[in-house]
Formats: sequence, C-alpha cells, structure tokens
Amino acid sequence: MNILFKKDTWQEIYYSLKNNKLRTFLTMIGVGWGMFLYVSLLGAAKGMENGFDKVFSGFATNSIFLWAQNTNIPYEGFPKGRQVHLNLPDIQMLKNKISEIDYISPQNARGSFTGTPGESMSRNGKNATYSLTGDYPIGNKISEKKLIFGRYLNDADISGNKNVVVIGEEVYKNFFDSKKNENPIGKSINVKGIFFNVIGVFRVKKGGGFENDQTVFIPLSTYTKMYNAGDNIDMFAIVSKPNANVNEVEEQVKLALKAKNKVSPEDTNAFGSFNLGKEFKKLTGFLTGMQLLTIIVGALTILAGVIAISNILLITVKERTKEIGIRRALGAKPSEVRNQILLESVVITLSSGILGFIFGIFVLIILNMATQGQDEFPFYNPTVNYANVFGAMAVMVILGLIIGMIPAQRAVKIRPIEALRSE
Repeated sequence: MNILFKKDTWQEIYYSLKNNKLRTFLTMIGVGWGMFLYVSLLGAAKGMENGFDKVFSGFATNSIFLWAQNTNIPYEGFPKGRQVHLNLPDIQMLKNKISEIDYISPQNARGSFTGTPGESMSRNGKNATYSLTGDYPIGNKISEKKLIFGRYLNDADISGNKNVVVIGEEVYKNFFDSKKNENPIGKSINVKGIFFNVIGVFRVKKGGGFENDQTVFIPLSTYTKMYNAGDNIDMFAIVSKPNANVNEVEEQVKLALKAKNKVSPEDTNAFGSFNLGKEFKKLTGFLTGMQLLTIIVGALTILAGVIAISNILLITVKERTKEIGIRRALGAKPSEVRNQILLESVVITLSSGILGFIFGIFVLIILNMATQGQDEFPFYNPTVNYANVFGAMAVMVILGLIIGMIPAQRAVKIRPIEALRSE
C-alpha cells in the first residue's frame, strides 16, 4: 500500500494520462455514461414515485368505490334487468361479515359520478348549477379536502340534519368576492330553495381527486330529507384494513350484497366498482419495475465501460513496453509494476464515476426546477439514495481492480531484456 503515498507514483499516472488525453477521455466516457444513466434514471424513477405519492396524498389508496346497477341474470324468480340498491343498513351488515373492512363511507349525489344533473344554487342574484353530494364526516378520510376556510362536516351536522354546506373553490369564487378574500363562513347560499350556511371552502389540487372545485357537500342526513331518499345510497367508499387483500375484500363485499339482494353469484353487472387499491398496486409495481430496470441498465453500462478501460490499458501496456522494461532493469519489482497499472485503472474508473454522478445530479436538479408547480405532471423531488450510489462506486472500483489485473499481469510478464529490444 506504500505505493499510494509515493509522489512518483501519482506523477507517473498523471503523465501517462496526460500523454494520452484523447484515449483517456474516450475511455472515461463509457464508465461516466453508465454512472450518469444510473443516477439520472434512478433519480427520475424516484421523482415519479414521489410525484404519485403527492397526487395520492390524502387518499385512502386501499379503498373500493361500489355502486348498485341492474342484474343481467334471472335468479330465484326475479327477472333479468332488475334494479338493485345499496342501503344504509348494508354498512353494518358488511362490517359484521367481512372483518378485513376498516370503515365504509356512504354518499348520495346529484351530478358528479352519478351521471345525473347537478343542483341549482344561487346567492345575491347569481345562479349556477353544481354537483351536490351528501356525505358523512368519515368521507373526508377517503379523500381529504384541503380547506382554505372553515371546517368539514362533523357528527353533529349529521345527527342534527343541519343545513350546512362545504363548497369548492370555484363555487366560492362565483358567489363571493374572492379578490378581496371575502370570508364566507357563516354566510349562506341557496340550494334547491333552501338556505345553507357555509362552514368550509376546499380546494382540489390539480391532477388529483375524485371531486372537483365545483362540488358542494352537505350532511347525508340533510340530503336524504331533501330528496326523500330514505335508506337508499348511491355509492359506498369501502376502505380495507392495511394488511388486507383489497381484491378479496371487493369480491367478498359483492358476494355479500348479492346474497342479501337475491342476485346470482355469477351476475357481473348487479354491482359496479372501482378498486383504487388494485390500480394503486399496479402503479407501484410499475415504478418498482422501472427502478429495477434502471439499476440493470446502469450496471451493464458501467460494466461495459470498465471492460473498455481494461482494453485501453492493454494497448497502453503494449505501447509502454520499453518504459516498463527500463523500470524493471532499474530494479522495479513486478508487484510495483502491477500495482502501478491497477492504480491507473482505479483512478480512471473512479474519476469517470464521480463525473457521471455529478452530471446526473445536475440533470436531476434541472428536472426538478422544470417540473416545480406542474401539478398535472406526477414528478416531484427526484432524489437518489446515496447508499446505492456509493455501493455502485465500490462495485466500479472492485471491477476496475479485477479487470485491471489483465493488463497488469501482461505488464509483469514483460522481460526487461525483451522490452529494451522493442522499438
């Protein structure tokens, strides 16, 4: 190891690389490009993962949205095409039968996901039609609203059948003076001829959310009275427990509802659903695969670059045959010649990796700056795990040493007398 601390050693490496600038540069490109790909692609993959995490922040990603439709199979004397319904008592029935369910949030709506027209609303002579949703407080756990004024619905609003409303930002801008940041809390809007006190205003981030800024939420109990809906529910948002299989929960829920409504177990149309947990799992699987592919591509590129260094050093050894012969004639030990070549290999490999890492980080910084504020594009804070980078660097150095042994052994085998005779 004393060779590392000898000034002559580093001077020889410097002059060797300096005298072959173009060759050294071309050699370094291979390893540097591999590290650049590894860092930039791995960071980009992490940026996409962070972006999707940001989009889905506030969402219960292990949730299922379920609604009733028409049957498509006759069963137990009931004809095909029969309309089935979801009811409030179904919530307790499902929770009793399926232990993997964490909680269920019922919703009724006009407009929005139902395909029905919205509801007419007005204030101070301004009229507009917006989506109206009857909700429970627990619904805010499914898709958390970002409140810019006030609060969301609470249990007292439900039990008291209160005429209170939480409005989207676009509704607020239409009915209130948003330019002066007018506080709407405690003021009222007219919904279907009934005055509702505004208790909150929410904002939906771009690129995410099942609601939009043109949605209005009122207590489900109040909605039921307004439209005489009884126990009928338009949709259940069902959240499974953290370790539960969301697909199995979905299947069990449908089977339980089919049995309760006397629907054939084979009927695929009676209950529609959207399994957010299933789709989210596909997304995370894609991101994991992307990161794995990045690691493989970067590793293979780095390996190709290190092999190129070995080939270049073989050529260098051949060109320096006479020089090596002189050193051997002057008393240089075979181990000193070998270590010299190995050290050159490591220097080239490590320098290339560091430069590739720097350029990769630089590209990630530019990407982060370019995508800041772009909520439509799921990309946020691209970062690289430094443990992975240092691990890759260590592997590069080890490969450089291993592959560098080929030209190093070639140099050791050169006989001084033969080397001095070479032209």
